[in-house]
Amino acid sequence: MENLINIVELERIMNQHTESLLRLSYYYVKDLHIAEDIVQESFIKFYQDRNRYEERGELKAYLSKMVVNKSKDYLKSWSYRKIQLQNRLFSKHSQKKMDNLIRKDEETILGEAILKLPLKQREPLIYYYFEEMSIKDISRLLEIPESTVKTRIRRSKQLLKTQLQKYEWEVLLNE
Repeated sequence: MENLINIVELERIMNQHTESLLRLSYYYVKDLHIAEDIVQESFIKFYQDRNRYEERGELKAYLSKMVVNKSKDYLKSWSYRKIQLQNRLFSKHSQKKMDNLIRKDEETILGEAILKLPLKQREPLIYYYFEEMSIKDISRLLEIPESTVKTRIRRSKQLLKTQLQKYEWEVLLNE
């Protein structure tokens, strides 16, 4: 009976966090199918290690850290490097199918510009604006000083500003 309760609880947690974790992983790996696998593996690991997790109101941060670590591990893996090489060689012939969730994000110019940022600048920006985490929480999650988080966010905004200067933003025209 206890496992049934845990499975029901896991299902609730998955329903609540899957979308944001999928988006988070996608911003790292830039591939929907890999991101889905990473999120699924993270939930499996969370379920297997559920006895070691102590609820302190930090479940989202805990799951995010798991997804980030698995995403980074994937980026270091041989399979990722192999795929990158294949994409360079056959990029004219490959078409990626995107889920509506990701397609909506990619259709925006800003989303594309964020994806072009280096990982160090992209990470804190995503946490701050998309995950709505505080500087302090981001600092703990990335295990870097708060001042470094602030600097990376500032630099990423400068890089975005440079990339996006050529576009006229309707919001800014009406001010």
